[in-house]
Amino acid sequence: MRYISTRGKAPELSFEEAMLTGLARDGGLYVPATVPVMSRGDIAALAGLPYEEIAFRVMRPFVEGSFTDQEFADIIARAYDGFGHDARAPLVQLGPNHFLLELFHGPTLAFKDFAMQLIGQLFQSALAKRGERVTIVGATSGDTGSAAIEAFRGLEAVDVFIMYPHGRVSDVQRRQMTTPDESNVHALAVHGDFDDCQARLKDMFNDFEFRDRVNLAGVNSINWGRVLAQVVYYFSAATALGAPHRSVSFTVPTGNFGDIFAGYIARQMGLPIDRLVIATNQNDILHRTLQTGAYSTRGVTPSISPSMDIQVSSNFERVLFDAYGRDGNAVAQVMDELKNSGEFTISQGAINMLRETFQSGRASEQETMATIKDMLARTGEVLCPHSAVAVKVAEEHLGDEPMITLATAHPAKFPAAVEEACGIHPPLPARMGDLFARKERFTEVDNHLAALTKLISDRISS
Repeated sequence: MRYISTRGKAPELSFEEAMLTGLARDGGLYVPATVPVMSRGDIAALAGLPYEEIAFRVMRPFVEGSFTDQEFADIIARAYDGFGHDARAPLVQLGPNHFLLELFHGPTLAFKDFAMQLIGQLFQSALAKRGERVTIVGATSGDTGSAAIEAFRGLEAVDVFIMYPHGRVSDVQRRQMTTPDESNVHALAVHGDFDDCQARLKDMFNDFEFRDRVNLAGVNSINWGRVLAQVVYYFSAATALGAPHRSVSFTVPTGNFGDIFAGYIARQMGLPIDRLVIATNQNDILHRTLQTGAYSTRGVTPSISPSMDIQVSSNFERVLFDAYGRDGNAVAQVMDELKNSGEFTISQGAINMLRETFQSGRASEQETMATIKDMLARTGEVLCPHSAVAVKVAEEHLGDEPMITLATAHPAKFPAAVEEACGIHPPLPARMGDLFARKERFTEVDNHLAALTKLISDRISS
């Protein structure tokens, strides 16, 4: 399996090389040169299997040539051993033909654990074979950072630096990043929003002298390994509800487009997905883009669903690559327009492809709060604000086939918003009961590339 850049100028890489590289040197994102297709019989055979076995069968073709079957099976087993539910990603029925896919049973109570725990084990195995050390830098709107720190804390071959927007994540999200005491963990509170953090991360990857000197690696959703791990739960959920013998649909709360792009890959692999519905909060750039055909940033308005407070959706570039017929030059051109002016217009052929592939909706703050209250009354289910955004949008897109809505975080990660909406203060699991008693350790830093690269260089050399 070979991987190519969405901008067409970087060399093809193996899975292991693409994973360790993260962002391509031409500024693009790596995608498979071809997407393997599973037969109807192979998909049907997934029904009833343990999550780890489904993960092995779905992901194996993508890692061909990088790990032996036994190595890969052992990596998967270690990745999901610490999850708090035997099913890993259980389904809960909300109503007729509407199901909630609970993705918050991992170590940090968010869907990012499915990818990050796997990435941590993949990195550890690959670096041990290579005898190398890397510096991981990530940007987070809340959940990626804590999941990355949990996956890489204490590993000898890795220093991990996580940038988060100072004052714009929940208290639980922040403490999950700032309370680990391992010396290889560094939480950086950046004065800016998530888009600023993400922009500085891309700047670091494009500073080749710094990138090579510190052996920079990325674990944001720009990393193909992250997307690949998320493909698995589309298969586990769909086959549990009768696929491939009937189609299913998914509604996904998303800001950075990675989670719903994983669903797009699952459909390309042959999973019978009828509709992929993008759910956005008030920072609704993805919904606006599908409606208007223009990608135009407006700045971020803080919300009660902060992990979706994004205007520059990095993974959108991956689907644009397909929408433009895999023309790397065309993708590079619109990405340059976005960088220079904050907007670009999608060609008619490309927007037609996107509208045929995805549907979308948005939820205001008031609608999100109302959905949390309503779902508790109707079903007894307590939703986090991100999951509530998705449920609200899903209810507007219900059809004859089962609709599976992704619940991306545990409500206890956003207790203030949940309590205001429905009167219940969701408790943390017992294993995290002392989170607010732990000592915090973080560094505030200005939103400047030079300040960040100097801090990182000083920390890894001390």
